[in-house]
Amino acid sequence: MGTISGIARFLYDFFVGDDWVGAVAVIVILAGAGSAAHAGVELWWLVPIAVIGVLALTLRRAITRL
Repeated sequence: MGTISGIARFLYDFFVGDDWVGAVAVIVILAGAGSAAHAGVELWWLVPIAVIGVLALTLRRAITRL
């Protein structure tokens, strides 16, 4: 059981890190793009733009916290 909890903690820290809001935003972006693709709308080009926007916002939040 210790190995499983260690792996779970590693995965959480690797994907979420210090900013859970950014991780949730990226998941929402990917889910939205996937839903749009399933509906036949091509929004693949919006994913990199949205992720860059989320990165900019999380960096701004991190800088203002200092």
